[in-house]
Amino acid sequence: MKESNILNAYANAKERYAALGVDTDKAIELLEKQQISLHCWQTDDVSGFENDSSLTGGIQATGNYPGRARNIDEVRADLEFVKTLLAGNHRVNIHEIYGDFGGKFVDRDQVGVEHFQSWIDWAKDNNFKLDFNSTSFSHPKSGDLSLANPDKEIRDFWIEHTKRCRRIADAMGKAQNDPCIMNIWVHDGQKDYTVNRKKYREILAESLDEILKEDLPGMKSCVEAKLFGIGLESYTVGSMDFYEGYCATRKVIYTLDTGHYEPTENVADKVSALLLYVPELMLHVSRPVRWDSDHVTVMNDMTLDFFKELVRSDALDRAHVGLDYFDASINRIGAYIIGTRATQKCILSALLEPLDTLRKLEAEGKGFQKLALLEEAKTLPFGAVYDYFNYKNGVPVGEEYIASIEKYEKEVTSKR
Repeated sequence: MKESNILNAYANAKERYAALGVDTDKAIELLEKQQISLHCWQTDDVSGFENDSSLTGGIQATGNYPGRARNIDEVRADLEFVKTLLAGNHRVNIHEIYGDFGGKFVDRDQVGVEHFQSWIDWAKDNNFKLDFNSTSFSHPKSGDLSLANPDKEIRDFWIEHTKRCRRIADAMGKAQNDPCIMNIWVHDGQKDYTVNRKKYREILAESLDEILKEDLPGMKSCVEAKLFGIGLESYTVGSMDFYEGYCATRKVIYTLDTGHYEPTENVADKVSALLLYVPELMLHVSRPVRWDSDHVTVMNDMTLDFFKELVRSDALDRAHVGLDYFDASINRIGAYIIGTRATQKCILSALLEPLDTLRKLEAEGKGFQKLALLEEAKTLPFGAVYDYFNYKNGVPVGEEYIASIEKYEKEVTSKR
């Protein structure tokens, strides 16, 4: 795209938005500061480096597009390339199974900071910040229940695993001088009718209390609800209702994954409700086609509404944003760029809303005028602002990134 076209289009857009009281330069500045946590598991379909076993625990990746990362060096190389196509400084979210185990088996209750020191060094060298996740799935002791398991031996195994993961996250946060956000998601549930629902939830709450009691200033913990898992369709221990109460009473960060709710639910409406009772939110941005199908995030109504509600709640500084999908049916690098840019577009669209005017109209009871302005805002020259944002940050504008990804596929991933 010609430089003159980008600059002229932005100048016109800036003037149009200014007429509605919106400062596009300020919106771009805020977007530049918004870090998005890139999920490392998109590079290799949630395989990790423990073994070659298939996924268990209510999740699965679909597709077999060639060129997935096969080892830690290829995962990092892919992430480094992704970084060159994105404006802003972003984060990398690592699951415990992506440790640098040196070719040796390290069971999950034995994992330590030393297995992630090379990640800490790599992140520093590449100007990334790190986030982290415990991994309760795809393990001989996973079964249907982990932290909610009545079997003390199995439960203690997962408690110890999660405690160690929090200490790893603490080390990451201290090294990068910025808190590492560690997410705790467990698949615990049952396939059919469940009669001891309360019992398992009592156990899960006790396990989490034990895990979270250690004060670790370099990290922040968050817990993630689930609707159901594949093979665990009838009952989920860590449901939204469970975690709403848990996070509100323990003052823990609540993780909202947009794929973990009924497709007809308005996930955006949960933002303002939760913010009244929890300290912060972790937002996992995904796209459910049929429930938690983990399709690549796109700029659709659901994601737009999600971020508009966050901005309307004046809560950008109380939310952490990360991607959480694993699509193995298309080029995996392309999946990263589409999803990250779609998320950025939705955040920018929210920042460009003439919010002061809309709030004033609503307060004055001018419903027609408010609705009219909301409709007109949909066709404002948002795209010109986003193009300028990328141009200003020296990354491909518009569809130009497609050729870059095709070149990387030809030279790198197709040879794996």
